[in-house]
Parts: sequence; C-alpha cells; structure tokens
Amino acid sequence: MSEKPILIVFTSDRNGKCRRAEGFLAQVLQRRRNHETFSVRFVAQEERPDLLERFRIDVTPTFVVVDSKKVRGKLVEPRGCTEIQRFLAPWLK
Repeated sequence: MSEKPILIVFTSDRNGKCRRAEGFLAQVLQRRRNHETFSVRFVAQEERPDLLERFRIDVTPTFVVVDSKKVRGKLVEPRGCTEIQRFLAPWLK
C-alpha cells in the first residue's frame, strides 16, 4: 500500500490571503470528495520558519505537494478554487 501524498499548506496568522486560500482548499476537497486524497499539514510561518527555509518558501500562502518523499509541485498564492483544483488535478480522483 502506497502512502498518501502530503499537501503542506504554508500559512501565516497575519495574512488574510492565507485564510481565503484555506477556505478555497476546503471547497475543492469537499466538492471533489477527496478528503482522503492527501495528508494535509498546515505550517504557520510564525511557528516553523525553519520549514519555510527548508522548502524555499518566500510567500504565504504556498501549497506544496510531497509524494514519495519528493516535492512534486508548488503553488504560490493561490487565487481561487479553479487554480487550486488545476494544481491538485494529478492527485485528485
């Protein structure tokens, strides 16, 4: 059995764009019934600056997909459900 890909959402408590992006992501996963597609992890910029540096994240929100222990995709400042759905399409059912 293969492991689920990990969707890392780099976010910030101080950024309204991050809250909107999280809402868009929730809509995409609900609408597509793909709640179980990813292991979703939220990383707050304020709490884990080391991970932002490790993944070379300059801007929040940024979504990163890690599959088979490799970064498979990065989406910087998603602007809506359509953009997120297009980015996640290779993994969605």
